Amino acid sequence: MEGQNVSKGIFLTLVSILIFSVQDVAVKMLVTNYPPTQVVMIRFWGVAVFTLIWVLRDQSFASVIRSKRPFLQISRGVLLVLDIWCFSIALQFMPLSDLQAIFMLFPIVTTLFAIPLLGEQVGVFRWAAIIVGFVGAMIIIRPGFQEVNIGVWFQLGAVATFALYTVLTRLVSKHDSTNTSMVYMALVGVVLSTAVGVFNMVPMTLNGWLLIGLVIITANVAHTLFTMAYREAPASALQPFNFLILPASIVMTIIFFGHWIDVISFFGAVIIVGAGLFVWWRERVKATEG
Repeated sequence: MEGQNVSKGIFLTLVSILIFSVQDVAVKMLVTNYPPTQVVMIRFWGVAVFTLIWVLRDQSFASVIRSKRPFLQISRGVLLVLDIWCFSIALQFMPLSDLQAIFMLFPIVTTLFAIPLLGEQVGVFRWAAIIVGFVGAMIIIRPGFQEVNIGVWFQLGAVATFALYTVLTRLVSKHDSTNTSMVYMALVGVVLSTAVGVFNMVPMTLNGWLLIGLVIITANVAHTLFTMAYREAPASALQPFNFLILPASIVMTIIFFGHWIDVISFFGAVIIVGAGLFVWWRERVKATEG
């Protein structure tokens, strides 16, 4: 594509996915020994420091905090904290690979939220993809055939809150700069996570602090590379590669925890990924036709 380096964008996306997988492993290890609210609180403090240093290099705080849609910005921050809380709690109850299989619903749920909030039109093909995606999720969860793990409900909460967060991010991007959105995300995250996490803290060992340090570093590096990727290539070119988080999580789960995803869950995940790729394909077709 003219004026863009798609290969570089794909490479940055793949590296960020690998780093995100390492971050998830570290979080999984942490939440087995420490309260998820404490882990999320310390993570947000680390990310907030990095964000403020990065943004305030060439802008004053007064200018960057000025938003045309402050309510939406605060709502975004709250949703992101809820998403990370839900995901961290779910990690206490389920293997990482199983959780990422369910998280593959995210693009489909985002499409559902985009209908009323962004006014997007969804035709019969995309509705079919949405239905197929939920069938895949039911295959993984298997309600009525096995006891539904409580982690499933928290992960579905993570999917819903992150999808809504993404849609609100699209909304505010029409009115505020990326830097303004980053600062609101960081500040709301720190305030909300601290308001809850500070009342549920336990002493951390050196190993715990090293792991939380790894989480902070990987979160900052992965999000930076992810942002750089979208500067190099359009979202339509990079979207399919985001699904590689699932095989990356499966490999990480096997290496660090010795857990293999079962065949039925893997089959359900393949269906969800296929539905997500179909949604992506339809969006590209519509963009081309438009």
